[in-house]
Amino acid sequence: MPRKSSGGWFLRRPARARPARSAPAPVKQAPPPVPAPSSGGSVLGSIGSTIAEGMAFGGGSAVAHRAVDAVMGPRTIRHETVPAAAPEPAATASSNSDACGMHYKAFQDCINSSGSDISKCQFYMDMLSSCRKSSGLVA
Repeated sequence: MPRKSSGGWFLRRPARARPARSAPAPVKQAPPPVPAPSSGGSVLGSIGSTIAEGMAFGGGSAVAHRAVDAVMGPRTIRHETVPAAAPEPAATASSNSDACGMHYKAFQDCINSSGSDISKCQFYMDMLSSCRKSSGLVA
């Protein structure tokens, strides 16, 4: 007996009527949050609580410092003082004058850096001499 063909896979079957949907069920909302129970304490009670908490924190901090000191060794604090720079040797009055002070300093720097060869500093000596002559500080 031959089979009855349904028309093949390429032919669509007529859509069946679907039953009508009912309205969606209402979504249950979460209950409102429960208010925190009030402590009913006074201002002084909350201040006292804060003080007690601070003391506990301080005590815990002290214990932690001691534990670290036990492992790492005690902490030492050294106060170092830096000595003031030694004052420069007293110079002649002409070195302190504003007019020739910079020439005198340049001449002294040249002498200190050149060692025994003073001929390298002749230019600075000439500048210092001309400054002293023009300002009337010739000794």
